[in-house]
Amino acid sequence: MKLYYLPVSTYSQKALIALHEKQLSFEPELVAMLDDDARAKYREIYPIGKVPLLILDNGHMIPESTIIVEYANGASDKGPDLIPGDADSRRQVRFRDRMMDFYINDPITMLFFESRKPEADQDQNLIDQSREKLNIMYDYLDGDLSDRTWMMGDDFTMADCAAAAPLFYAQKLHPFDDKPNIDGYVRRLFERPSYQKVLAEALPMLEQMNQ
Repeated sequence: MKLYYLPVSTYSQKALIALHEKQLSFEPELVAMLDDDARAKYREIYPIGKVPLLILDNGHMIPESTIIVEYANGASDKGPDLIPGDADSRRQVRFRDRMMDFYINDPITMLFFESRKPEADQDQNLIDQSREKLNIMYDYLDGDLSDRTWMMGDDFTMADCAAAAPLFYAQKLHPFDDKPNIDGYVRRLFERPSYQKVLAEALPMLEQMNQ
């Protein structure tokens, strides 16, 4: 199977973490999303043009990071069960996955792109709304993680796959220095071999973008 992705993309990183955790082999296909020609060429494969996209050996396409994680979890018995437990536990994993995507990842992504604009062109209302949403989520997360190793307790799940990348960017864009439980959780996330692989690929590209 082949994974189309961008190493610095938060949603790409979410899918990559799951594939590494489940020890699944895949052919990497990097998409230069900031290049017009590369983006147009990718749209010939996937007209919506979003990454990540997993294409199975039979040609079946699996877009969207959460759905890729779901596929990876069912495709391999290796590594942790990313959507474990009974029906209620699985519902809670999916709930936390959505929370990470909508209320952590999306506002962090918004701050990232606004920060790359000249100050005069930045949308201050959008920035303020994003920071307010993050503050609410930080309070919630810091309490939720007070007695947990991972989002769901002792088990690493899809919710943790969703949290790693946006919290990495959050360190600079909207720090959580006064949230010790989030800070400890992030340290554990960054020590996971799966995310260390992801960061090893993403950091050189980030450094290039910041030059």
